[in-house]
Amino acid sequence: MTALPNATLATNLYDRIRADLLDGRLEPGRKLQIEFLCDHYQAGQTPVREALNRLTSDGLVERRDQRGFAVRGISASDLREITKTRCWLEEVALREAFAIRSVEWEEQVVLACHRLSKVPRSLSETEYKENPEWERLHRAFHRTLIGGCQSRWLIIFCDQLTDQLYRYRQLSVRRVYPKRHEAEEHQAMLEAVVAGEASRAIELVKTHYQRTADIILSDAALFPPTS
Repeated sequence: MTALPNATLATNLYDRIRADLLDGRLEPGRKLQIEFLCDHYQAGQTPVREALNRLTSDGLVERRDQRGFAVRGISASDLREITKTRCWLEEVALREAFAIRSVEWEEQVVLACHRLSKVPRSLSETEYKENPEWERLHRAFHRTLIGGCQSRWLIIFCDQLTDQLYRYRQLSVRRVYPKRHEAEEHQAMLEAVVAGEASRAIELVKTHYQRTADIILSDAALFPPTS
């Protein structure tokens, strides 16, 4: 078997740790001991440190002076700030997408929504069981909505905030899932795009994100009420 190049191995390790951070398998605040990571991911110290440095730049890991690395913690104020900033940026992106509206963009949004609507949110009808394909198509739909802005940097910034909010959503997903009606919300966004109603589409997207944040914030397991 041909060995993978070092760069490929480093990228693969980064992707694996990143996935575990976003899915909550490496819980917020946890100290990331180099020895543990090397053993768990079967990797050397150099690629592990490189991955942690990249994840620090992504805002998923914190470097603690003289104490190594730790998973970035969570807080109600952080979730509110991330949600507000995502709403700001995606409003700009959507306004630009409508301003330079094209038939191709509209068709892409229709197709992305159609594909998402055909996949169940959960793999089980009786309890929440994550469906990776739904998550992939859900992200693709929202990415397509803002993709019409044709600004590479704006999309990159929005992607970073999407990752941050995905982490919060995964930490509370079993409580969020029964309270959400994403299919109807996505359909309403699609209808606003097809009708050319920019303001309505923007408000629907912002409400969509805020509703998720509000449900997560009400999760006492994540954010215990203060006495």
